[in-house]
Amino acid sequence: MALLLFLLQPAGACAKDTDCYQNDEANRVFACGSGEGKRIALTFDDGPHPEYTDAILDVLAKYNVKATFFVIGVNAGRYPLPLRRAIAEGHEIGSHTYSHPDLRRLPESELREELQKTAEALDVFGVSPRLFRPPGGCCGEKVIACAKDASLDVILWTVDTCDWQGVTAKAIGSAVKKELRPGGIILMHDYISGVSHTAEALRQILPALLDEGYTFVTVSELLEV
Repeated sequence: MALLLFLLQPAGACAKDTDCYQNDEANRVFACGSGEGKRIALTFDDGPHPEYTDAILDVLAKYNVKATFFVIGVNAGRYPLPLRRAIAEGHEIGSHTYSHPDLRRLPESELREELQKTAEALDVFGVSPRLFRPPGGCCGEKVIACAKDASLDVILWTVDTCDWQGVTAKAIGSAVKKELRPGGIILMHDYISGVSHTAEALRQILPALLDEGYTFVTVSELLEV
């Protein structure tokens, strides 16, 4: 059965158009934690997905690692089972808008509606999101204002694995090895258009980082928010 992908813009598309890939605590924008105790956070965008989310959850469970999933509201409604599993297994759930629009072109009123509809979609699962990852990392004044009004912290990242491009597990692992530092937030995806190698990469990355003394925590735990 063909799967419908509810993504309107590739992840990372705004990365070069913004300069906010650093913490701005005054505006509740975060890209990393303190790194105390070599703590890091794994994050997954765009799900849930009826195949890829479960494959990722299997690997996380094997190594007893908790992660943060930034969920697209429309996908939550269409594929509830993997989301329910992620919640039941203790993973953190954040908002990633309802339909993954291009925030650069989206009127403020529509962004507020996107956040509200996502909150309503997640409320069905007993989740009240406190974290918001803007599609593409777009986080200008409009996004910050809307997130603040919705009581959401804006969460960016320090390591972009580019897994949404369908790159190999080796390439994903190389990106993590090159860019990761204590306090880092790793960007991955549990829904892509095409074949995902994210779960395969995690089977290599997780034991290696655990052996190096890294501790995986949720974003809220990393930031202590």
